[in-house]
Amino acid sequence: MNLKSVWFDFVDLIFPRCCAACDKGLVGNEAIICTSCRIALPRIEQDSVYDETIRHKFVNVHEVMETHAYLLFTKKGKVQKLLHALKYKGQAEVGILLGFMFGQEMISNGILPEADLIVSVPLHKKKLKARGYNQSDKLVEGFSRATDIPWSGNVLERIKYTETQTGKTRNERWENVKGVFSVKENVTGKRIIIMDDVLTTGATLEACMEALKDAGCDQFYILTIASAQH
Repeated sequence: MNLKSVWFDFVDLIFPRCCAACDKGLVGNEAIICTSCRIALPRIEQDSVYDETIRHKFVNVHEVMETHAYLLFTKKGKVQKLLHALKYKGQAEVGILLGFMFGQEMISNGILPEADLIVSVPLHKKKLKARGYNQSDKLVEGFSRATDIPWSGNVLERIKYTETQTGKTRNERWENVKGVFSVKENVTGKRIIIMDDVLTTGATLEACMEALKDAGCDQFYILTIASAQH
């Protein structure tokens, strides 16, 4: 008899662990997201229409070498549920796992960028204090664990408090993040991955790039865990 297995089964009976994507009980060695959901999460395939749409968002930004999004975001779908748990329910481990899975799949697909550093998109200090952590940091941390590419949550700083981008038009999003970021560390000549949770218009990511370009960086890879369906 495996006493460790019996103990975990007992704990699961008293304090059931649930999948962050479907709320069904986790079993055995499953953690955070159940095996079925891990398999069923809607990946964005290379050269699909969604992949082309993502590339098109940055087609005029010549410093962008590659763009990749991992999952397709749909309203009331599993990806939305996972990111909601990460951002609003204090489940930081969801972000670390999603970032790790993304990194693993990029390696297995042979598309991992040759980058020097991964940079997360910062929160304003006011939002960071209210949330307790930056969800982008958690995604980047997991991705770094999978790929061994170093990461930093301190390169960029959000120097202006902005309203949420949710519900804003494309032009309103651009105006909302204009001049919002500054660079705190030396990035001259570095090949940088900028990573965030959901890609919509790309306004926030472009604002990050503008700040980094002014600081001497001229090669970017845009990675997001999800891309919104349009």
